[in-house]
Amino acid sequence: MKTFIIAEAGVNHNGSLDMAKKLIDVAAEAGADVVKFQTFKTEKVVTRTAPKAEYQSKNTGSDETQFEMIKKLELSEADHDVLVDYCTRKKIMFLSTAFDEPSVDLLTKYKLDIFKIPSGEITNLPYLLRAARLRKKIILSTGMADLGEIEDALEILIDAGTQRQDITVLHCNTEYPSPFEDVNLRAMISIKKAFKVKVGYSDHTTGIEVPIAAVALGASVIEKHFTLDRNLPGPDHKASLEPGELSAMIRGIRNIEAALGDGIKRPSGSELKNKVIARRSIHLDKNLGIGHVLKQDDLIMKRPGDGISPMRIGEVIGKRLNRDLPMDHKLAFHDIS
Repeated sequence: MKTFIIAEAGVNHNGSLDMAKKLIDVAAEAGADVVKFQTFKTEKVVTRTAPKAEYQSKNTGSDETQFEMIKKLELSEADHDVLVDYCTRKKIMFLSTAFDEPSVDLLTKYKLDIFKIPSGEITNLPYLLRAARLRKKIILSTGMADLGEIEDALEILIDAGTQRQDITVLHCNTEYPSPFEDVNLRAMISIKKAFKVKVGYSDHTTGIEVPIAAVALGASVIEKHFTLDRNLPGPDHKASLEPGELSAMIRGIRNIEAALGDGIKRPSGSELKNKVIARRSIHLDKNLGIGHVLKQDDLIMKRPGDGISPMRIGEVIGKRLNRDLPMDHKLAFHDIS
């Protein structure tokens, strides 16, 4: 199954439409299935005095509020129109996370097939109900949540009209960057077992190892932040991949998909040619004459493996040779009786 890869541009456009277009270019060239932005009206999301998260203060300074920081990162409706059209031209799916109900309404204008719920809204009942009534496929991030909160959110979504089979739950750690010891990737498997839903992983670690590992564990969706340059100012650049790294992650994921196979253990087409070379056959360990009765110490298992298999040695011991045979002779059944 092909992993659905979301290249999360988020707010790494820094409020610049040109930079947003360059992010779309990078995502398309890297082979992502989707490039995702964030849609919000600052006044509907945070109060004017809301503090920044610790990582936000570290990355952008503490001389402004969260409101002031994200206000500069808003995309207008006109910006959305441009980016949706640009994604169409670049043949990559446009997606955005709505952080408030007016933004939900704005995104419905673009008839998107998928609605993405961010981790912070998993306990926002009015928002969940609004999302569920869209009757779309839903991707639900679960950073900061426990199994009980995930269960509550799923019940709300399903009771309000979303089909369970249309929901994918993303395991996530909401720290930027996430410490490796806090990732707890096996929790993704716990979510799948507990709720019988498709699962994926939204990654905030540095590097590309963890999302690739998540695919090996069964993630059907991977979401990863990326940027044009990690040294750019802004809250999320430091925990984002640069273009070359995004491409490497996607190549790694596609290689793992190919490597996972169908689970049936059998010789592959590429290795069959090596079977005769690597396996062994029954050979003679000494020169022996006609009529000799074969014993264990007369025999040795050597390559190549195109003679009598060592697994059939019981059919050989006690048999008489039909002719004189030299040491290292590859024994055949017509040699014995």
